[in-house]
Amino acid sequence: MSSQTLERPRSSGPDGGLGGNWNVIVKNDDHNTFDHVAASLASVLPGVSYDAGMALADTVHNQGQALVWSGQKEIAEHYWEQLSAAGLTMAPLDRH
Repeated sequence: MSSQTLERPRSSGPDGGLGGNWNVIVKNDDHNTFDHVAASLASVLPGVSYDAGMALADTVHNQGQALVWSGQKEIAEHYWEQLSAAGLTMAPLDRH
């Protein structure tokens, strides 16, 4: 009689990326202009116009940060990297 242990694939776990939404948050800083923040958001995030980007930039300025996108981990990482590369100050990705 043979005893064999089979491991099941983990469906979710601490860093599994499954379940919940991942939040992309832009933080306020002293070196980005409203125009640059708005243009960066509009060029990176689908469905965000320049005017919507300005409204988000206003939230960032007045509240210290703004949630600009929420969804799947891989997509959130992609948007986070693009916005960071554009020079925006980003909060760490957060799962909600």
